[in-house]
Amino acid sequence: MTQENIALYSIIESGSGIEIQSFAFEEIDPSAKEKVMIPHRHDHYCCFILEKGSVNFSIDFQNISFHTAGLLISCPGQVHHLSHMKDAQGWMIALNPSLIDQNARNIIDQAISRIVLMDLNTDQLAWFVDLLRLINCCVNQPQVELFQNPILHHLLNAFFYQAASLFQAQEAKRIQEYSVRSVDISKTFQKLVKEHFLNLKKPADYASRMNITVSYLNDTVKSITGFSSTYFIQQEIIHEAQRRLFYTSQSIKEIAYALGYEDYKYFIRLFSKTVGKSPAQFRKNHL
Repeated sequence: MTQENIALYSIIESGSGIEIQSFAFEEIDPSAKEKVMIPHRHDHYCCFILEKGSVNFSIDFQNISFHTAGLLISCPGQVHHLSHMKDAQGWMIALNPSLIDQNARNIIDQAISRIVLMDLNTDQLAWFVDLLRLINCCVNQPQVELFQNPILHHLLNAFFYQAASLFQAQEAKRIQEYSVRSVDISKTFQKLVKEHFLNLKKPADYASRMNITVSYLNDTVKSITGFSSTYFIQQEIIHEAQRRLFYTSQSIKEIAYALGYEDYKYFIRLFSKTVGKSPAQFRKNHL
């Protein structure tokens, strides 16, 4: 399973920036199955609608199981792979982020939960499947119609806005006792951490960018999530380190340097304290 680098699957290879298909497990080509079972990243969103059966994924070392009437969205950069399918039937759509309105993307990208998974009722499932059929027809038309691109753009955003709306509603139930301001601060902080963890290692760096005090940032993030701001920074670093240790053959020194640590011994101490084992032990245990 070890590779020189984590495989990156790009949507750029598709001229439209969209790939869509319905699937039934028994009909999936063996080579395609093998490809999705190899740990990889996407440079795009990949959305799965499950009409029947069950599917197990691993997303950034977290095992995810979803069943009939489920919707899962993997975000750009997440390392994931298919673990298991049973009688699965549904739809997959991959989207270049540039095709999606920023407001809709923000709901997903700034979510407190790192795993975008939702249950759908019968009407919601039918709505998504009908929309995906329309998108599929539009993408695979034999000739380009006059207004095909704007029609497709609106259909894609209808899909993504609806998914984002449902996910936001489900997440809101978990955090409804907190103020909007506090939730916004927590989401913005986590978004910034994902974007800048290689360069910004201290809560003060993020507080400065957000024009708030460090203590206010720490207190707010702690109240919303139950974890300190330092925890989220370290977790982002450690998750990336784990990905590289598990999925690549880079040396520990190379990984430390890639993560912004010139002192690789400090990186080893940080990893060992956070994970409970050294980077070398982690790699050995996961070979």
